[in-house]
Amino acid sequence: MMKRKFTSIFFTGLCLLSASIFYNFSTTNAQTTQTNRARQVASPTVTPKPRPTIAPTPEEDDEIIKVDTEAVNLNVRVVDRNNRSIGNLQQQDFKVYEDNVLQPIDYFTKSEVPTNYSLVVDNSGSLRTQIEKVIEASKIIIGTNRPDDETSIIRFVNSEKIEILQNFTSNKADLNEALDKMFIDGGKTAIIDAIYLAAEQVDEYEKTRDPNDRKRRALILVSDGEDRDSFYKEQQLFGLLKETDVQIYVIGFVGDLDKEGGFISKSPQGKAKSFLERLATETGGKVYFPTDVSELNNIATDIARELRTQYSISYTPTNDKKDGTVRSIKVAIPDGPNKQKRIAITRSSRKAANEKTTAPTLATPVQKTKN
Repeated sequence: MMKRKFTSIFFTGLCLLSASIFYNFSTTNAQTTQTNRARQVASPTVTPKPRPTIAPTPEEDDEIIKVDTEAVNLNVRVVDRNNRSIGNLQQQDFKVYEDNVLQPIDYFTKSEVPTNYSLVVDNSGSLRTQIEKVIEASKIIIGTNRPDDETSIIRFVNSEKIEILQNFTSNKADLNEALDKMFIDGGKTAIIDAIYLAAEQVDEYEKTRDPNDRKRRALILVSDGEDRDSFYKEQQLFGLLKETDVQIYVIGFVGDLDKEGGFISKSPQGKAKSFLERLATETGGKVYFPTDVSELNNIATDIARELRTQYSISYTPTNDKKDGTVRSIKVAIPDGPNKQKRIAITRSSRKAANEKTTAPTLATPVQKTKN
């Protein structure tokens, strides 16, 4: 009985082994046949091409050297004794000095350059009687924008009420709509804070753009110039303006400020005028002190023209030290025919980069605490 059972199991296993060997042989043979056929009719394999790039082709022995330079850009207005713009000058007419050292000019153009600017408008009670005309004049300026110009709208009252009504855009309808949202509000004027944050906004916006796109940067400020409650100090503001290439055009309604000063101090009106004049002078802009709102439309037209009738100059400083020092800037132009006086107006100084320190993080005015 046991012998028969063993014999049965033996023959069953032998049959299974034979079947397995036959199957493997058949499969291998079939794969070989298919592979041979595939070799006979296979279509070519397409390898995707790499994305083309432009690379320099130096000689084999040449060494590629990367030079980290700090280009300085200047926007220069040139006027005569009567403050009339002069627009027919050439590069050879300009000499640029940094700390009284002549600088080589790398780039020069007198063609119209697009402008990014912010309209920064005081909405405190001090402009209650002028606000409607201010909005009308602002719309005149926006109306002159070219397709590549971009504008933002900022209203301010105190440190807690500095609002971007419209971020940078070339859409005139959106800008005009933002202007119509302005209204007078109560609070102590924080003009220094408003300018500080607006200058930062313009500078940060420019950093997001192509560095090869040369655009002028400007603020157009409308206020009475009296600061009553800012978080930042005047020294901090002018320190920032030395680091940012932003021109400031000012419309100052100082007529209603007190003209009487103390024994050794300036009057509120005198202090406001000095502050606004310094803003324009140190940034290469211009200041206007209208005595009546009827002057605003002409002022708006003049600002629009001033923004576009300028010379753009760029130079690489001969002093390439990144030591964070403030360096004076002067642009000289010889007199014209018949001893015509030609006056170059641009920013008066700049702050060199400082590779030893990182950019500071600035506190927001909202965090101000009072004792």
